[in-house]
Amino acid sequence: MLTLKDFKGQKPAWCPGCGNFSILRAFNEAMVELELAPHEIIIVSGIGQAGKFPHYTRCNTFNGLHGRTLPVATGIKLSNHQLKVFAIAGDGDCYGEGGNHLLHTIRRNPDFKLLVHNNQIYGLTKGQASPTTLRGVLTKTQPFGVMSEPLNPLALAVALDCSFVARGFAGEVTHLKWLIKEAVKHKGFALIDILQPCVSFNKVNTYQWYQKRVYQLDDSYNPEDRKLAFQKALEWGDKIPLGIIYRINRPTLEEQIPVLKKEPLVKQKPKIEKIKDLLNNFY
Repeated sequence: MLTLKDFKGQKPAWCPGCGNFSILRAFNEAMVELELAPHEIIIVSGIGQAGKFPHYTRCNTFNGLHGRTLPVATGIKLSNHQLKVFAIAGDGDCYGEGGNHLLHTIRRNPDFKLLVHNNQIYGLTKGQASPTTLRGVLTKTQPFGVMSEPLNPLALAVALDCSFVARGFAGEVTHLKWLIKEAVKHKGFALIDILQPCVSFNKVNTYQWYQKRVYQLDDSYNPEDRKLAFQKALEWGDKIPLGIIYRINRPTLEEQIPVLKKEPLVKQKPKIEKIKDLLNNFY
């Protein structure tokens, strides 16, 4: 039987009080309860404090370039679609440098899960504004306040008909664990945007700031109602909803590729004859 000890990784180097600790705990507890062993999962991460996540648990892992988490995760899923694939990114990593990849990953709908540690700041590089930083917030590189409108990742995802869109909060670990488990059970691409206070550089969106505003969607909410989901995705300010915002069944990328229906690529034997014929054309 799996326990949390099976997922013990390196000692985290995050700042004391960082919301990443809660996300790590929720993830590990979810894996234990789903009975997914470390060798059955792979975590792809990019650059940033969130990018260190797979070092602090036990799993297969691939550390990629800044903003390039999703193409790698897609390739891994196509190569071995029997693996449980997770992408871990920060708001800058995913919504900034990786924004273009997010759009097209949603369109393709590969069956892997994306957990975005959204602290509304660039934490690793010491506090400049990210795409989700609120307008008017003062930072080291925006001394007159952020002038751009913040990106709304959930509204963007619903508009693109993403098959699973959710929001969690690092201050509510049990609820976040449930969201991760529901995302794993869902067949298709899943985006979980996780509100994650940065205690060192974001002095606006603190635990206390969120705790006054967040609320969990109850059983009366229908996540299959796209129009309602879009309204909830736009809700921000005095009230911020947590939970599964939108969920729909769509064909996955790997389901639509004929050569993957028989078995994963990693188990298929290469057809050398065709390669030889191709090489002979160059002589």
